[in-house]
Amino acid sequence: MVPGEGPKLWTCDLPEAWHKGVQGSLALTPGLRDFRHRSLSMAPYHIRKYQENDRKWVVGLLSQGMAEHIPATFWQLLKLPRTLILLLGGPLALLLVSGSWLLALMFSLSLLPALWFLAKKPWKEYVDTVLRTDMSDITKSYLSERDSCFWVAESEEKVVGMVGALPVDDPTLKEKRLQLFHLSVDSEHRGQGIAKALVRTVLQFARDQDCSEVVLDTSNIQLTALSLYQSMGFQKTGQSFFCVWARLVALTTIHFIYCLPSSQAGGL
Repeated sequence: MVPGEGPKLWTCDLPEAWHKGVQGSLALTPGLRDFRHRSLSMAPYHIRKYQENDRKWVVGLLSQGMAEHIPATFWQLLKLPRTLILLLGGPLALLLVSGSWLLALMFSLSLLPALWFLAKKPWKEYVDTVLRTDMSDITKSYLSERDSCFWVAESEEKVVGMVGALPVDDPTLKEKRLQLFHLSVDSEHRGQGIAKALVRTVLQFARDQDCSEVVLDTSNIQLTALSLYQSMGFQKTGQSFFCVWARLVALTTIHFIYCLPSSQAGGL
């Protein structure tokens, strides 16, 4: 996990530019000190810095969010040519050898739990990995240095969204780069613009840290996330597999980059 004056300390209070109205494609409306949003059908929410008593909510969001992708991964796995060959060819071969339709049917049915296990495995491995690494101690990983941060979106005293940001530790880079991690919004609070507000928070933080780029990873089956990032100006730079289990189920990690405008070009 990739875990004048110098860059100013980020306190998760919005800089003055946000209250005056930021120029550019990511401009927000005035009066957003806490990113409070209200409408007749939506509960208000605000974005703030992570606190230790948020941990159970944050871990829950992570686990829930990853589990939601298992069915889509399963259906994608079923459509793979090698899976179709196994599902159709395996029982047929068994039927020809044994002459038993029942045995062939039982073989077909026994494959489905195995395929579900394969679809579930990469997501479980991802959650286990991040809970052992950067999210084992969120305060230490994200809040101990001024060039990293972790935010939550809170609504009605519940954490309903989260996102983190860490500097990219790569000595070959000529410019400062920030990586966005763990963007997630509770399923009951989607459609309110929370995810976009969290991404904007990271982009503004990166600008305040004098970063030139923000990068992130998502997967090929997270269609809503792909659409969000592309609509906000992120560009695809490549793809890979984050583990052998992901390769087995054709779960591709998509890499994105957002190039921040220079300070001379105005705000985000």
